Amino acid sequence: MAPGDARLLADWYATGRPATLPDHLGRHGPPPLPAAAGSRTWMALVEAVEAAGLTGRGGAGFPTARKLRAVAERRGRAVVVVNAMESEPASRKDQSLCAVAPHLVLDGAVLAAAAVGADTVHVCLPRDRAAQCQQLGAALDERRCARLDRVRLRLHALPHTYVSSESTSLVRWLGGGPARPQGSPPRTHERGVDRRPTLVNNAETLAHLALIARYGPDWYRQAGTPDEPGTTLVTVSGAVAAPGVLEVALGTPITTLLDRAGGSTEPLQAALLGGFAGTWLPTAHLDTPLARRALAPLGAAPGAGVLIALPRAACAVSETARMLGYLAAHSARQCGPCRLGLPAVAEDFTALAAGRADPALLARLRRRAGLLPGRGACRHPDGAARLATSALHAFADDVDHHLTHGPCAAAHLSSRIPVPPATPPETWR
Repeated sequence: MAPGDARLLADWYATGRPATLPDHLGRHGPPPLPAAAGSRTWMALVEAVEAAGLTGRGGAGFPTARKLRAVAERRGRAVVVVNAMESEPASRKDQSLCAVAPHLVLDGAVLAAAAVGADTVHVCLPRDRAAQCQQLGAALDERRCARLDRVRLRLHALPHTYVSSESTSLVRWLGGGPARPQGSPPRTHERGVDRRPTLVNNAETLAHLALIARYGPDWYRQAGTPDEPGTTLVTVSGAVAAPGVLEVALGTPITTLLDRAGGSTEPLQAALLGGFAGTWLPTAHLDTPLARRALAPLGAAPGAGVLIALPRAACAVSETARMLGYLAAHSARQCGPCRLGLPAVAEDFTALAAGRADPALLARLRRRAGLLPGRGACRHPDGAARLATSALHAFADDVDHHLTHGPCAAAHLSSRIPVPPATPPETWR
């Protein structure tokens, strides 16, 4: 967005530096907490969030008001968890937001806590991002010194794996267990941290909530589309001149995002939308608006807010194989799809990329990828299947070349999409 249209990043554009608590209060004022906690006033906040049409920005896009209501309606004192883990390797949006506007995130958590009747907020970060932990720790200290909050805010550093950001992983770890998804009932809003009703929200989602509480749903709907209002953060990388985190209105064409990231630095063949668990979109579809309704016919969604521009000179089959290898290594290995299915799909794709494909590989790969969705203890296998299936469709000609003639010339080049080492996590605690 143009600086004047920014919302979450307004303080950054205004000052060019992270917002301290005085900066934040000077722009937005204190969080609008009414005097009577648990009163009808709190239901008004939930209704405002519902009227605004806010959906989760962590990837699933679930209606935020529905999650608030589910927790608020349970008996007993609730808990709020801020999910700032951001385990998607290509995403930097939550890191950037927590660095430049930490108090907007924390305001949202405090307001959500009051709305659902919680007395504690757990802020979860990956333990290998020391700078981020220090930044949010300093923000919490500022708030404590100012005696700004009525609830207790606690900062936690968790093991950093791909699935440790899943909501039940956070709840499980906060309860003393491993940071692995908990597939069986009860759900977190029923019995989460300390067996209490628990609201888990992404950091960006809570920052939007803090703005809605201050400025109202009509203001929020001034950006975006009628069906999908508001702005969202997107990490744009790959073959663009100025990679980084952008704030854009939902409904913005994908080509516009690429232009705002400086434009492509070389001819493109596709873009990966949604991250490692996302969908490949060939260039013919890059004029599609960044909105769930527009993307759904393509089998795509905004997902975790990631857009990676893939140049024509890269081997898309090899790039996909590397990402699938990473996803297979970072599974929780608690169910059949993760222990057996993901490694099998990754191995097949690696063989395809290397030109070691047997005649039955393509049919086997499609069958295996089709068996993964909906069968795991969490959604991790679904994302890997989506990536594999979309690659087979978007790059059908390249797949055929690898099957019939061996690897293309670009298959042996260095990866154009940075992929962390595909080594299993050392610890889940």
